[in-house]
Amino acid sequence: MKIHVAGLISAIVLGLFAPAQAETIKVGVVPGVYADSIEALIPEAKAKGLDVEIVEFSDWTTPNIALQAGDIDVNYFQHQPFLDNATAERGYDFTSAGIGVLANIGLYSLKHKDFASIPEGGVVAIANDPVNQGRGLLLLQKAGLIKLRDGVGFKGTLDDIVENSKNLTFSEVEGPQLARVTGDVDLAQGYPHFIVASKAFNPSSGLLYSGVDDKQFSIIFAARKEKAEDAGIKGLVTLYQNSPAVREAIKKAFASDEKLYTLPWLQ
Repeated sequence: MKIHVAGLISAIVLGLFAPAQAETIKVGVVPGVYADSIEALIPEAKAKGLDVEIVEFSDWTTPNIALQAGDIDVNYFQHQPFLDNATAERGYDFTSAGIGVLANIGLYSLKHKDFASIPEGGVVAIANDPVNQGRGLLLLQKAGLIKLRDGVGFKGTLDDIVENSKNLTFSEVEGPQLARVTGDVDLAQGYPHFIVASKAFNPSSGLLYSGVDDKQFSIIFAARKEKAEDAGIKGLVTLYQNSPAVREAIKKAFASDEKLYTLPWLQ
């Protein structure tokens, strides 16, 4: 007997929403692939008895404040290390309800064709939040431009740079805004999906990218611990991970370039 996996998944998810009255889930996102992929899920979710309402934020702080206040049910914009750092700072009682896309990061220059061409004293734009800054610094180290203190990993900061042969200077920028300042600096950390959304330049023009080895930076569906096992939230994650419309939206958000993203739940 043949088992139709897609049909089985659909049946399981449908079973999660047995009540006749549709459940509403408010999902906090930031622009780009996170907003676009949740938007793509809305018709399919509605057909399964789940009304998804998108609440869009323009920064990486407010979505957690809104989740803590109960203004949204789940947010989808951060990876686990980012959440761990935010929890240490603000005492959030959140957990992951499931993983989503892994957005690879890159190093971009609109002025120089390679790392060797970056001048002495060049300006590098980098994320201003602790974890994503550390991730960018690791990529700069991989490029051979800096060396970090041993053992700091993704928790490294500008203070942990122990070698800087080109005497680079650093401009700390809110992550979603990095795409907009890339043309003003010699080199910038970049998030391809934000570059696609901004239409500022070619997201596939990076000099170096992270990859699947960065799986710990997969974006999670963060929820308050007492709500993480709710049928609606678990159903949302299951639908997301199995939706062809979501995968197409993700592909489009990354300019159909597979080196810019990973679907970690398939790995």
